[in-house]
Amino acid sequence: MSTGKRVSGKMIGGIALVAAALTAGGCSSIRENRGYIVDQTLVSAIQPGIDNQQSVTATLGRPTFTSQFGDPTWYYVSSVTGRKPFVRPKIATHNVLAVKFDAAGNVVSADKSGIEQVAYLTPDGAETPTLGRERSFFEDLFGNIGQVGAPGAGAPGG
Repeated sequence: MSTGKRVSGKMIGGIALVAAALTAGGCSSIRENRGYIVDQTLVSAIQPGIDNQQSVTATLGRPTFTSQFGDPTWYYVSSVTGRKPFVRPKIATHNVLAVKFDAAGNVVSADKSGIEQVAYLTPDGAETPTLGRERSFFEDLFGNIGQVGAPGAGAPGG
């Protein structure tokens, strides 16, 4: 009978060990790649004065986004986030490759930046402040009565 007690004690110890391992595994961080997946060999292959828009597209693929104003610039943005279960994700690494082109479409520069350039914004409450006066529900509802066709309102016949 003493052998049966030892086996059940070992079994309970094994079950407790497996339960602890599963619990610890559930608390590990989840890593997610977002955006462009950086390959340093391909990024270092971009050479100013040698490459153009077609060769950059062939090497790196389509950019994450392009500039709308100023010099033509293509941005390749990548982030790796770490997140524990039930917690908001945190940025572990963040990289931006900005490839600038001249008017002819040739590469002028390829600049890299990291998380030090990220701007964190904190909203000020749940409402956006606006200029102007606050109107009540009834002013919004009945405020235009008598305004249609009034002199100076620009309506025909007024």
